Amino acid sequence: MLSKEVLQKIRLIDIQSKYLANEVFAGEYESAFRGRGMEFEEVREYQIGDDIRSIDWNVTARMEKPFVKVFREERELSVFFMVDASASQSFGSGGKQKREVCAEIAALLAYAALRSNDKIGLMIFTEEVEKYIPPKKGSGHVWQVIKEILSFEAKGKKTNLKGALEFAAKVVSRRSVCFLLSDFLADFLAQNYEQALGIASRKHDLIALAMSDALEEKIPPLGWMQFKDLETDESCWLDSRGQRFQEYLFQQKIKRQLALKELFRSQKVDACFLESGKDYATPLLELFRKREKRL
Repeated sequence: MLSKEVLQKIRLIDIQSKYLANEVFAGEYESAFRGRGMEFEEVREYQIGDDIRSIDWNVTARMEKPFVKVFREERELSVFFMVDASASQSFGSGGKQKREVCAEIAALLAYAALRSNDKIGLMIFTEEVEKYIPPKKGSGHVWQVIKEILSFEAKGKKTNLKGALEFAAKVVSRRSVCFLLSDFLADFLAQNYEQALGIASRKHDLIALAMSDALEEKIPPLGWMQFKDLETDESCWLDSRGQRFQEYLFQQKIKRQLALKELFRSQKVDACFLESGKDYATPLLELFRKREKRL
């Protein structure tokens, strides 16, 4: 049974996401994500300007005048959300946890997909894949996806990006648009998920949505503070007033972002860096428009 608070959050996300999908993202999603290919529709008589390569020579011979094949784009897609539910996703300094922002983004993209009659699926993962919902159509299904992301109680605390990517490559059989929503705080060198990222990217249209929180990267100078790793439960005390400490945080932020950008670039994965508490619609629109120009 969902709590009243969770139900209120779901309803609010539902309303906001429908508005953004219908008013702000109308047309942008469909332009950025094309169908699987071209499907034969009919033959018609040749018109000046038609590509001669589309001439149907069999029909032309029978009718004794040129006819061309007409194709239409096979638009229907499967859109798959791969959502990180590890303990670090429960952190948030602006009144919202990162997992709540992930639910908002997934809802927005799901309603945009719904407008294009696409199917929507969900995977929730931590150290292992804990939830899998096959792609399906319908506004009720979008509601279920939002509900699962917000209310899901994960068993694991840590992040296994490699396992999630391998699951997407093996279990999600049809080529899909896969949105990977994570804070990517797991060390990709230690986890060695570069190869799995590349394989998933070749099989699917993979887009990384990297979440962060301002307080993870810039901590107020309040003196000695205890810091705890939510995924390992390790803790330590540090003096947040020190200049070296603040410089270290800034350098780690830059180093992490550069490493992730290079990783995504090398494996041909589109990426968008988002921060909880800040506008996420504009960066997503910019990503969509870049894809549209490239396609």
